[in-house]
Amino acid sequence: MRLSKSFLGDYLDIKDLSFTDIAKKMVLAGNEYESLTKLSNATNLVIGQVTNCIKHPESTKLSVCTVDLGNESKQIICGASNVAIGQKVVVAKVGAILDGGIEIKAAKLAGLDSEGMICSLAELGIEAKYLTDDDKNGIHILATDAPVGQDAIKYLGFDDEIIDFELTSNRADLLSVIGMAYEVGAIYNKKVTLPDNKVEEIDDNITYLNTLEVLTANCSLYLSKLVRNVVIKESPIFIKNRLIASGIRPINNVVDISNYVMMEYGQPLHFFDADLLGTKVIVRMAEEKESLTTLDGITRILKTSDIVIANDQEVVALAGVMGGLATEVTKDTKNIFIEAAIFDSNSVRTTANKNNLRSEASNRFEKGVDPKRTLLALIRAAYLLNKYASGEVLTGVLTFDEADQELKRINLSLTKINNVLGMKLKSEEVINIFTRLGFAVIGDEDFEVVVPTRRLDINIQEDLIEEVGRINGYDNIVGQMPKTMIKSGNYSRRANLVKELRSLLNSLGLNQVITYSLVSKEEINKFVPLKHEEIVLLNPMSEDKKIMRQSLLTGLMTVWEYNFARNIKDINIFEVGSVYYLNQTYHEDMTISGLLYGNYLSNDWQGKVIKNDFYVTKGIIENILKYLGLANRYTFSGEHLPSDFHPVRSASIIIDNQIIGHFGQVHPLVNKKEIYLFELNLDKLLAVKVREIKFKEVCKFPCVNKDLAFVVDHNVTSAEIMNVIKKVGGRLLYNLDVFDVYVGDNVAANEKSIAYSLTFQDQTKTLNDEEVTEIVNKIIKEVEITIPAKLRTK
Repeated sequence: MRLSKSFLGDYLDIKDLSFTDIAKKMVLAGNEYESLTKLSNATNLVIGQVTNCIKHPESTKLSVCTVDLGNESKQIICGASNVAIGQKVVVAKVGAILDGGIEIKAAKLAGLDSEGMICSLAELGIEAKYLTDDDKNGIHILATDAPVGQDAIKYLGFDDEIIDFELTSNRADLLSVIGMAYEVGAIYNKKVTLPDNKVEEIDDNITYLNTLEVLTANCSLYLSKLVRNVVIKESPIFIKNRLIASGIRPINNVVDISNYVMMEYGQPLHFFDADLLGTKVIVRMAEEKESLTTLDGITRILKTSDIVIANDQEVVALAGVMGGLATEVTKDTKNIFIEAAIFDSNSVRTTANKNNLRSEASNRFEKGVDPKRTLLALIRAAYLLNKYASGEVLTGVLTFDEADQELKRINLSLTKINNVLGMKLKSEEVINIFTRLGFAVIGDEDFEVVVPTRRLDINIQEDLIEEVGRINGYDNIVGQMPKTMIKSGNYSRRANLVKELRSLLNSLGLNQVITYSLVSKEEINKFVPLKHEEIVLLNPMSEDKKIMRQSLLTGLMTVWEYNFARNIKDINIFEVGSVYYLNQTYHEDMTISGLLYGNYLSNDWQGKVIKNDFYVTKGIIENILKYLGLANRYTFSGEHLPSDFHPVRSASIIIDNQIIGHFGQVHPLVNKKEIYLFELNLDKLLAVKVREIKFKEVCKFPCVNKDLAFVVDHNVTSAEIMNVIKKVGGRLLYNLDVFDVYVGDNVAANEKSIAYSLTFQDQTKTLNDEEVTEIVNKIIKEVEITIPAKLRTK
């Protein structure tokens, strides 16, 4: 929001205030700004009159001008094609500084002296988008009554100061100059003066001539007036300058009045050519694939989510966004139908984004409009059309009103205000602040505060307390140590689990990364075992970041690609985060995922190098499950794997017949590099009931180790054999590991040899060989029968 000093001065007496001080005070009140500038920073410019103008004898493109500056005349060589005798012009005297720091010096041009420069508006620093075609192609011609010799910048109003505020999204009230006046008035304790809009109306009444039908709940308020016999011409200079200061290009007096009132009141308006509009106005939702050619000449296909203005024949405008070409106000327009309305903010935003038509008007509708200013803005527009376009204003207002205009009443105590702010304000100080803000206050120390409708952001007690704090001055808050009761930490199990697993994976040599929660259409189904309905953003930043991820592994692969491209050879990373999907309802599951590539350990203190493979990845998974108390609860399966995983070097993780994750190598068709991934659903893990962990003393009796190798069919899994061994081994089998898988000359082509290390131990005594041998023989016999298998002896 760009705020002009002269514009603000219409509603607030700020003659004794520095605009720089206003900018600083607004920042302290919570309203940041980006810049404080003037319309033009040019200096030493005066109004001159061309008293003589002849062609340069040595150049057909130059003119030799004699210019009266009031107290002196100067010869100035001018290259503009539109310079002529009698014109009032802007003259930069010798020593003047123009836009860009250009200094004007006395010079010889084609052999003749030139003492100054006749200027265009562009040379004064006015952006090209605000200039007329005449101003773009030549010098600026002033009005015939411009006073010769006076300061040209002041005469043009280009000495106006402008603050460009960066407002927070909740302060819709500050998207108007009057709203800014209330804010500055509250800071400086000055009263806001609203403009006088009394206009003499003609006898005809709009309600006898036009009908209004509102067929959608997305329009809560619609008001209109009719103005006849307007004269389309150039706007007064003060309107043009204030629009330029506000960042809006002047067009003509009628269009400019619409924008001027919007900047004043924050209420967007739309002017229709009443003769082209017809007598019936309908506000409704668009029909699917209905079309409208908008003011920019583009034919747009509408959807049922678009609010439209129509007559009894066709759609004539996209409500709150842009008017239609068929009812455009042109130089031939005579009668104006003024629309002032309030449309649903979500619908306006959806339509504006879909059509790429974000504007000053749609921005205000999106953030919210004060329903009590709608009529004021309508009457103001009619008044200005009467005054500056010679329009005849008809009596009456065509009205549809279902807007909630009830004032908000919030109860609040002085004690709570002081407790929250850490201040010792008195009752009269608080009442004074609310009064300066324009809030009505009832009560002494227990207040009932009545909030005006313009302050859409004030809804609860804390909002009012914030107002007291910022108007009183945040710099007046005295810092002190907080006094409060300290309670012991009460982290949820989930939060504790995430924290502990991060530490565990760090200790296992993995580095944490954080990736985007948004992925592209092409990535959404990668590494996902079950395809769910996608959650797509309505307003994505880009096409590659538009869908909520369903797996963390796509992000980890992106990290791998980034690091691999930079010659990082060993990559061991993990991430803890949420995945999102739609399955009847919206789901957000906490997930832990990892990626291993290259070496897991490189040249440790023993000189060993451990390369990442399936078993390293499996070991990390088992560490996680063991840490969670699930050491003997899980199994692995080669089924139900995502298609992006290797069909053989991958496995699903199963607990209580439920798949809680998967791990393994990336499929060679996805990436030819040997990359290993894992992903576990932490929410499913948390749902598994785990007994309280019990601790026992370290066994003081020695253990006995035995190795067994079985030859089995190549389709038999190690898990099947291990289940039999564990069942027979019972409580004396302390540990069981696979240490070798062999396929070679000593076994048949369709068979393999799997070797196991068995550790036996008794907590109550020392085991002897006979006891261990007896158990081992039972294991061999049971495995040979159940699997079937045969003991490998060589």
